[in-house]
Amino acid sequence: MNSKIDWIAADIERLTPEVTLHGLPSSKKLDEEHLPFTVKVVRNAVELRKAIQIRHAAYNRHVPALAEILKSAEPLDTEDGVVVLLAESKLDGSPIGTMRIQTNRYRPLSLEQSIPLPPALALRPLAEATRLGVTEERVGRLVKTVLFKAYYLYCQQVGIEWMIIAGRTPIDRQYDRLLFKDVYPDLGYVNLAYANNMPHRILSFEVNAAEANWASAHHPLFDFMVRTAHPDIDLRDSAPFVPEARRNRSITQHGMLTA
Repeated sequence: MNSKIDWIAADIERLTPEVTLHGLPSSKKLDEEHLPFTVKVVRNAVELRKAIQIRHAAYNRHVPALAEILKSAEPLDTEDGVVVLLAESKLDGSPIGTMRIQTNRYRPLSLEQSIPLPPALALRPLAEATRLGVTEERVGRLVKTVLFKAYYLYCQQVGIEWMIIAGRTPIDRQYDRLLFKDVYPDLGYVNLAYANNMPHRILSFEVNAAEANWASAHHPLFDFMVRTAHPDIDLRDSAPFVPEARRNRSITQHGMLTA
């Protein structure tokens, strides 16, 4: 098994019916908590526009220069191996948060355009979270935490071994608190092309070791992340949606839907 696609596919095949959406044995009963909003995978153009609305507004508050290029969808949003998450208020359906997750199943992670990852890491199943944005409302901190949990659950669901994230100062400190570690401890901050060349720290987090690490650290989010089921996080049918033009092109070229 030499190719990256082969070993990722093998990891996915090892997932069994005895493993739930949360990556825990189905016999293990969890506390259940309902949220004032839902988190789901974007499946159509309307939902993607909602995610872009939040993405642009969030970046416009903090990095207006980058926000200028985030007014519309990016090509990566609809590529294979990529999902966009959308948080929506239960009260009125308004968008309140978003995150994009890219796996390296089909291509290297976006940050690898700016800096190579160590070979021992680059050749493992990875997922990078980018374009995180939430509203400024009081619920924003909770939305961000739930989006992170959705990222973690998604990685469990599809067999990802390492979560990768790039954080600019001071946002990188929140990933320190979540027990992410520097990929290059002595390197410091790296200018990233997809972030308007702003300096970011590159951090990683081992998915399979998460529960043990949070437990040993008596992490305040341990119960929230591990012992609580959140039915409002819906990652079923988590393949990215295919835009209509691309869908039609696939049918025309291959006589069947392949993308």
